[in-house]
Amino acid sequence: MHMQFKYCPKCKSDMAGTVIENEPRHACTNDTCDFVQYENPTPVVAAIVEHEGDIILAHNKMWTQKFFGVITGFLEKHEVPEPAMIREVKEELGLDAHSPTLIGHYQFEPMNQIIIAYHVYAEGEIVLGDELDEYKRIPPDKLKGWPMGAGKAVTDWVNQRNAEKAATE
Repeated sequence: MHMQFKYCPKCKSDMAGTVIENEPRHACTNDTCDFVQYENPTPVVAAIVEHEGDIILAHNKMWTQKFFGVITGFLEKHEVPEPAMIREVKEELGLDAHSPTLIGHYQFEPMNQIIIAYHVYAEGEIVLGDELDEYKRIPPDKLKGWPMGAGKAVTDWVNQRNAEKAATE
């Protein structure tokens, strides 16, 4: 859950929990003010990056655990998902991404995010950006998803890839 306002940013009155449109909301207590704090999800793009036949997973410097994930990033103001995802691959891995294929969109409730995930091919030499400290290469046949966030996109991509391979055999 995101931070809730203690005071209304419009009129400075107290804020309180209420139910609006059958949903719990945080709203201004002043009857003449109509401010409601909606907790809309933040849009995030994710990329399953295929480079020289392998999938690239990366470790963010801020993560305390040794978890490796796909490339992710926030959409900037006025950006649309596909170019944002290509920008993130360039910023985080130094690679030129191309041929994006939408995998799907996924809810990540712990961070109130909606993840828009793609598979891309990428070219160039990997040069880690400021946010990453390590990466590893995984053959696509060894890649496995995880149960939340972008991991669901990985699972869907692996399943789709396996179904396509089975259909051509």
